[in-house]
Amino acid sequence: MSEINQRLVEAKEKLARTRAELGRGVGETPSEGRLPPGQKLTDSSKDFPVLDLGIQPEIPLNAWKLELVGECENPQTLDWTDFEAIGIIDLITDFHCVTTWSCYDMPWRGVPLHKVIALAKPTDNATHVMFHSYDGYTTNVPLADCMQEDSLLATHWNGKPLEVKHGGPVRGMIPHLYAWKSAKWVKGIEFMTADQRGFWEVRGYHNYGDPFTEQRFSRDE
Repeated sequence: MSEINQRLVEAKEKLARTRAELGRGVGETPSEGRLPPGQKLTDSSKDFPVLDLGIQPEIPLNAWKLELVGECENPQTLDWTDFEAIGIIDLITDFHCVTTWSCYDMPWRGVPLHKVIALAKPTDNATHVMFHSYDGYTTNVPLADCMQEDSLLATHWNGKPLEVKHGGPVRGMIPHLYAWKSAKWVKGIEFMTADQRGFWEVRGYHNYGDPFTEQRFSRDE
């Protein structure tokens, strides 16, 4: 964690505190259309913006592992071969970043998150997951959201293996939430019996993060 860009983290914490004091985010009302309030469209045909904590870990495929741990009946560690064997699909989703940019129709390829979760067999007591990343990042998501058909562990974008700067070799993709919930460089999924806040959530960002009701900061909870 010592390599994290602390100035960046402090700046985002300050922004979250300021927005919390002001009330709502940059929009005014919940959106009834495709573009959430306060968002601007960005052309992702060639690339899209990069945001991280100042670390972009490079993990070779032969060293990558995914740990499934916590409140589950079948905890295990998957290597790349195990992971791909679950089944790869193609998916087109929109993408909404809390920093106010959105992209439409982004082409992803990867493993459905619900199929990975099924391998772990979460207990009836499991309600949330915590994603753990190779850069030390964490983010919490309700288990039900992870089970949606368009929630993905992505390995490719725009027909090519996911670049390191975008979270390769594997990143989360939960398109109905702000993109900070779609953790980059995923290395673990922890099943939990109660909600716990992740990296940005304890620093003033909304605990859930619905773009269409503009749940950007803790003041919106």
